[in-house]
Amino acid sequence: MLHLKLETDPRWVTIVESNIEEILTDHAWCEQKAATNAITIITHNSEYPDLVTELLELAKEEIEHFQMVHNIIKERGYTLGRERKDSYVNELYKFMSKGGSRLQSMVDRLLFSAMIEARSCERFKLLSERITDPELSKFYHELMISEAGHYTTFITFARKYGKGIDVDARWQELVTFEGELIKSYGKSETIHG
Repeated sequence: MLHLKLETDPRWVTIVESNIEEILTDHAWCEQKAATNAITIITHNSEYPDLVTELLELAKEEIEHFQMVHNIIKERGYTLGRERKDSYVNELYKFMSKGGSRLQSMVDRLLFSAMIEARSCERFKLLSERITDPELSKFYHELMISEAGHYTTFITFARKYGKGIDVDARWQELVTFEGELIKSYGKSETIHG
């Protein structure tokens, strides 16, 4: 369903398990950034009522996920660390068109968002299947399902509103770009690292 070019090496889970506090902190901030991203898309595209309605719900869900991760952090006696830079997302951002039409920018932002959700979904699936902590395994299984829905939301809106743009061809370009990019990641205890 996600059509990613390269799957995460399962050994990444071993790296994650070596520092659960770090992965949880990174994950919490990823959820916050996902909510902010949805709100940013709304801000730039408020003339699409269905997109606004759907992304408001998505942003609320992402904030709920942030709170859920924060609760796990507190329950385990950890402290939410400072916000982390997400190098993967920053590199992926470079794919987006600069100086194109407003519509092209919207489509690229929606596809960029879909890709982040797809990769997160893939990582959550791997965690749910391989992490030895039963609570986190269940938690990541539930989030995997949610991320798959978010992926579908973003890609559906890109196709719906990308009139005159070959959205599927642009998606394939992004899939190829991300396939090369992800080769440099999967070596740290972060969601996208």
